[in-house]
Amino acid sequence: MNTSALQIGGQRRTTADAIFEMLRQDIVKLRLEPGAKLSEAEVASRHQVSRQPVREAFIRLSHLNLVRVQPQRATTVRKLSSRDILNSWFLRIAIEVEVVRRGCESANADNLNALRENIAEQQKAVQTKDGDRLHTLDYEFHHLLCKAANCEFAYDTIAEYKSHVDRLCMLDITSTESMDELLSDHTKIVSALQHRDIEEAVSLTRVHLSRLDTSLIVAREKYPHYFQD
Repeated sequence: MNTSALQIGGQRRTTADAIFEMLRQDIVKLRLEPGAKLSEAEVASRHQVSRQPVREAFIRLSHLNLVRVQPQRATTVRKLSSRDILNSWFLRIAIEVEVVRRGCESANADNLNALRENIAEQQKAVQTKDGDRLHTLDYEFHHLLCKAANCEFAYDTIAEYKSHVDRLCMLDITSTESMDELLSDHTKIVSALQHRDIEEAVSLTRVHLSRLDTSLIVAREKYPHYFQD
């Protein structure tokens, strides 16, 4: 493996970028559970790279509060924080409400077609109960909303806030009820955009994002060992 760059998703990125994204996905999708220990040497060996890009990836993950890096001690995946989740969710709601508001005004035929295609893929994921695929499509959906609103720059911020709470969502995203709700919410939001109904789109977005409250309560009851507060 080239230690200076890797090919990910059709884009050429540095090794540190690639390692960062691999680990972020592992953490968000709970392949690395809250509290799990990470070793620079083990990660470097597994991906056949030097320890420097792994160290850089760990630092970037720590800036997102996804891992705790402590000198002379093992790096650990941070446990979930109810306070951080709620704070991130508050900021995300504020951003996404404005995104859909603008989307109702600026979405063109190509934007709407892309969103409908994404919904069709979500339907397949729900039918096959593929929570991992649905999670990926959820990210894509919100990215497409930003494109439709001509404010794609906002997606990086949304994705950052999203990473704080996605582990929570992953705890029950494979339940039939949660998957059906996600698909239904997204389908209704696209319909509101298509009809240029700003009031409906904003209302639907608030309802969609407010489901976090229930998810948090359920997760704390079922997985108390994943939480630090």
